[in-house]
Amino acid sequence: MSIDLNSLSAKELESLISQAKKRKTTLSKRKPIAAVRKKLTQLAKAEGYDIAELFGNGASAPSGRAKAAKPAVARKARKPLGKVAPKYRNPANTGETWTGRGKQPRWLAAYTGNGRKLDEFLIK
Repeated sequence: MSIDLNSLSAKELESLISQAKKRKTTLSKRKPIAAVRKKLTQLAKAEGYDIAELFGNGASAPSGRAKAAKPAVARKARKPLGKVAPKYRNPANTGETWTGRGKQPRWLAAYTGNGRKLDEFLIK
């Protein structure tokens, strides 16, 4: 964040200084993150919880206090897609290719954005 101090009036500068001092005071009163994290961990352990159980997914509940996770809905196992030969090549850098799957690479998007056709980059 950068503020152009030369463009501010005396009144605006005083307001900015006042806000900065208030923020600095607020930050200086806070305890370090490590101390707060340690305190929370100790409190969770004392109550029989784990931090991951409280703030994470909560699926594993060794103490039995958390709600049981809902059973996963059975899905068809997807067949992993195999490797595909590249279909498009960058004429400026022949090492850059694209299979036609997924998002277009930046080099191809730049060319097509300038009015060139996708067919121009096909590997013959």
